[in-house]
Amino acid sequence: MKTPVVFSLVREQSMFMTAIMALLTFLSVIAFGVALAISGGVARWNAQWDLMATVQVMPGQNSDTVKQILDSNGDKIATVKQLSTDEMTTMMQPWISSGGAAMKNYLPTMYELKLKDKSDMKYFADKFAGNARFLSHATALHSATDAGWRMIGIAGLILILALGAITVCISFIARNTAQLHRRELEILNQVGARDSFIANQMQIIVGKISIMAAGSGFIAAVPVLLLIISAAHHTRVGLMAMMGLSGAAWIGLCLMPIGITVFSIWVTRRTTFKILQNK
Repeated sequence: MKTPVVFSLVREQSMFMTAIMALLTFLSVIAFGVALAISGGVARWNAQWDLMATVQVMPGQNSDTVKQILDSNGDKIATVKQLSTDEMTTMMQPWISSGGAAMKNYLPTMYELKLKDKSDMKYFADKFAGNARFLSHATALHSATDAGWRMIGIAGLILILALGAITVCISFIARNTAQLHRRELEILNQVGARDSFIANQMQIIVGKISIMAAGSGFIAAVPVLLLIISAAHHTRVGLMAMMGLSGAAWIGLCLMPIGITVFSIWVTRRTTFKILQNK
């Protein structure tokens, strides 16, 4: 038999809680989704560049020694490509104007390597020391990876703040409801109602509101999150273009509103018990 709810939130409280919970769920899903998308992008970014390196032979350095090192270590190299002057000029276009053709004479001889094993990076760095500049792509692009981790940290902070705001709102509403229904609580205590029964009443109320609000917030957040990822992909360059959500990430996002609902019910129960114990 279904247990009737003895008391409920007033209409203004119910509307406020539904709206604030929906907004906070929206922010939580966006923050969590962005953090997952960027972390996936960082992983793909690092995996893409971990085996890549560039060898730069500046004018005046011994290019024959560099060539000999490359030829003698072919078993450790998956691919090697020497960039042409035109390709380097294209890359340096922002710094070489149409009237600065003389700058082309100072361009290095550049090789782009893809190694078979990441552990060989140090081996080649030692081999080329003094003969050429050896730079792994992962090292050169460390600033982009670092920026990605910072964005993940910011998104995580927003998620923590949103969950903290949910805790504060639920605690406040539970306390306010107890004050409004003080007379009902006194009657329940007099007739022998246990604290767990009263807490269950509050949990039923908050649970219904949380399910509706969390579902609404999630539904509103998904299109926005897809728009953010789509906009990042359209950059077609850099770490942002690597952003994306895997199947496991989508499962985690779908579990987010469920987790927020369960968390809200737990906070309600904990707060209600504290109120009843202090009465």
